[in-house]
Amino acid sequence: MHVGTILQAEAFVEARNPSYKLVIDFGPLGKRKSSAQITEQYTVEELVGKQIIAVLNFPPKQIANMMSECLVLGSVDGKVVTLLQPERPVANGLRIS
Repeated sequence: MHVGTILQAEAFVEARNPSYKLVIDFGPLGKRKSSAQITEQYTVEELVGKQIIAVLNFPPKQIANMMSECLVLGSVDGKVVTLLQPERPVANGLRIS
């Protein structure tokens, strides 16, 4: 698990469930794409610049017409997902231990 900053977010209209396409900067580990079903709690505008926690060592997974390269973590209550994030700003790519 590593810290990253969301650089881009947009509606993922091709996905089966309401989702966003995300581009996340993990610093020295590079940029990765992900699909996240977080539309109940977040808007596209508030996601850009937000630091999150993601799993990077899962194999890429095809989601509709996009290859998801990491898994963004959050707590789940029904359809509401609250993203996990560091308490304070930290360097992108830092490992969670």
